Amino acid sequence: MAPRPDRFSRLLALVPYFAARRGIALEQAARDLGITPRQLTKDLELLFVCGLPGHFPDDLIDLQFEQGYVEVGFTAGMNRPLSLTSTEASTMLVALRALLDMPGAVDRAAARRAIAKIEQAVGASEKRLPVPTGGGDEGGDSDNPTYATIRDAVRAERALEIRYYSATRDSVTERVVDPIRLQTMDGNTYLEAWCRSSDGVRLFRFDRVETATMLDEPATPPAEALAHPQSAILSDNPDLPSAEIEIDPDELWILDYYLVEPLEPVENRTDPDAPLRARLVYGSADWLSRFLLGFGGRVRPVSDPGIADMVASTAAAARGRYQ
Repeated sequence: MAPRPDRFSRLLALVPYFAARRGIALEQAARDLGITPRQLTKDLELLFVCGLPGHFPDDLIDLQFEQGYVEVGFTAGMNRPLSLTSTEASTMLVALRALLDMPGAVDRAAARRAIAKIEQAVGASEKRLPVPTGGGDEGGDSDNPTYATIRDAVRAERALEIRYYSATRDSVTERVVDPIRLQTMDGNTYLEAWCRSSDGVRLFRFDRVETATMLDEPATPPAEALAHPQSAILSDNPDLPSAEIEIDPDELWILDYYLVEPLEPVENRTDPDAPLRARLVYGSADWLSRFLLGFGGRVRPVSDPGIADMVASTAAAARGRYQ
């Protein structure tokens, strides 16, 4: 089985990383790379059997890591920087320009420097498009300080105190949140964080954060909050509730028509006849009860006994009208 795309990208970067840091401790490298020492060890074991065509011992990447420190002997050429093709450079330029249009997604000055370097690398043969100067950020070329504070808190894994405008409730609230990650969707950037006042994971749209202050304490989101990224498609209102539901196979069409996010990849299910667990964002308990009743038990709540009781009592009351 081929490595997943995210792992494959990491494997390509490992050899030049260790070649530039000879003798680095494996645990320190794992922290730098944002993975566990166990995962890094698995990556190194895979790289150990990779190399140049021929696959003789002298063709394979030479790595030593048994004593807790990593040394690279033979790199098989992977320490040399890769050259971008014209298509690859154009793709990166388009992506960077798109990020400039998303409020807070990147450091705008850094993105412009990257665009200039790529354009210089590909030469005058590439048509140079104008770089956006306004986008969604205030102040033209200068980055929005609130957005910068949020990004810094995510990188530093520090808690944030924010003042946030909820468009649905038309109200402003102050919260302390534990940042998890950033997301971009449909031209907007979101902070995914554990909200201490709501006691749950919420998504905060950057352009609705009025102020942000990084606190002198670490971000401590619960472990379960880190396991399943929230979908920006489902909710840009951090106060909307959600419910875990179970969907029978014949009703999976609702994934295309309602704000439902599978909790497992649909295409990777081992048993296609088994029900699928998903997360549904809803506006009110009454709406959710009516929604579930319409499926006659083929879509069921599994995380909220109160909703299940409401569905059962509503169904019993409906049956009672026919008696």
